[in-house]
Amino acid sequence: MNILLLGGGLQGRAVLHDLAKTASVEAITCADCQIDRVQSYLQQLRCRKAKVVHLDATDESSLRRLMGGGFDAVIDMLPRDFGRPVAEAAIQAGVHLVNSHYDHELRSLRDQAVAADIAILPEMGMDPGIDLVLAAEAVRRFDKVHRLDSYGGGIPEPGADDNPLRYKISWTFDGVLSSYVRPARLMRNGVVIEIPGNRIFEDEVVHTIEVEPFGTVEAFPNGDALSYAARFGIEAAVQTTGRYALRWPGHARIWQVFSRLGFLEDTPNPALEQISPRRFLCRHLEPRLQYGNEERDVVIIRIVAEGEGYSSPRLTLEVIDYRDTQSGLMAMNRTVGYPASIAAQMIVSGTINGRGLLSPTKHVPYGLFVAELRERGIQVRETTL
Repeated sequence: MNILLLGGGLQGRAVLHDLAKTASVEAITCADCQIDRVQSYLQQLRCRKAKVVHLDATDESSLRRLMGGGFDAVIDMLPRDFGRPVAEAAIQAGVHLVNSHYDHELRSLRDQAVAADIAILPEMGMDPGIDLVLAAEAVRRFDKVHRLDSYGGGIPEPGADDNPLRYKISWTFDGVLSSYVRPARLMRNGVVIEIPGNRIFEDEVVHTIEVEPFGTVEAFPNGDALSYAARFGIEAAVQTTGRYALRWPGHARIWQVFSRLGFLEDTPNPALEQISPRRFLCRHLEPRLQYGNEERDVVIIRIVAEGEGYSSPRLTLEVIDYRDTQSGLMAMNRTVGYPASIAAQMIVSGTINGRGLLSPTKHVPYGLFVAELRERGIQVRETTL
C-alpha cells in the first residue's frame, strides 16, 4: 500500500505511528505545512518508508497535484475546513479518502464519488467514528431499539486534572470551543428536545453517569442524535436517544458562565483588536491547558442500547483508553488516528469494498474492526443487564 497522509499534527502522528508499523504499508507520504515537526517524529519512529513533503492546504492547485500522485488512499487529518476541498481533489484524482470529520459538507459529493469509483469514508475517528461503529452493532443486536445513548469524551486522568476546568487539550482547542456552541437535538421518553448552542451547559440538560474506575463524570448534549437514529433505521421505535460529551464534574457549570457572558461568541470584537471573544479565549487558555510529558489523558466511549429481541434488555459497549507514555501518543491521538488508518487499509485491501460516500454505521465490519483495535491495545468491553 502507498498511503498519503495529510496533516502530521496531534492526530496525524497516531496515523503515522500505525502506518509505520504495518507491514502491508510499503510507502507513506506525509504532507504538512510544518515539515520539521513531522521529520522529527519520523526519526523517533525510525521509519524509513515515509517521506515528508511541504503542503499549504489553502493552495488548492498544490493539493490537487499532490493527491494525483498515484496513491492507494489518502487519510485526511487536516482541520475540518479543508474537508470539502480535499474530498473534491480525491474525486478528481480517483483516490480513496478517509477522514475523521462529520460528513455534512460531503453529502452532495456522493454521486461524484461513485462516478470516480472511489470510497470516501468520513466520520472515522473517535467521536464520530468508534462510537458509530459500536452503536451500529448495538442496534443490530436488537429487533427493536427503544433507547440508544452515546457518550464520548477525552479528559485528564485523576491527578492530571489540576486546573479549575479539570480539562487539558488533546484535540484542537478551537475545535473544542466550536463544539461548545453547537446546537443539539435529542429525545427523552418520546419527546424531541431542541437545545440551542448557547444552552448545552444549562443544568436541566446536563446529567451524570458512573464510569469505572473513575466514578462520576458529567455529560452534556453533543449534536443531533435524531439524525443518527434515522441513519440506524430506529427512528420509528426509539423513545430515548442522545449524544453526549463527557467531562469531569464542574466543567459544564464553568462553561455555562463563560457562555452566558458571551465568551463563546465568534463575531470579531473591536475591543479585542477585531478578534472574537472565542478566539481570544482560545489563545489565552490554550498554553495553560497543556499536558505534561508524563501526564495521561483518558478517552471514554460508551454506547447504551435497550430494546426487544436480544438476549438481554440492555447492552453496553464501552472503550476506555489511556495515553501510551512509551510512544507518547495521547489516548485521543490513538482513538482518532488508529481508526482512520484501519479504515484506509480496509478499503485498499478490499475488506471495505463500497464506493461513493460511505459511513461507519453501515460499511465498517464490526468484528474485524474491533479485532484491529484490540491489536493496537484498544479494548471494547461488552456488558449486559
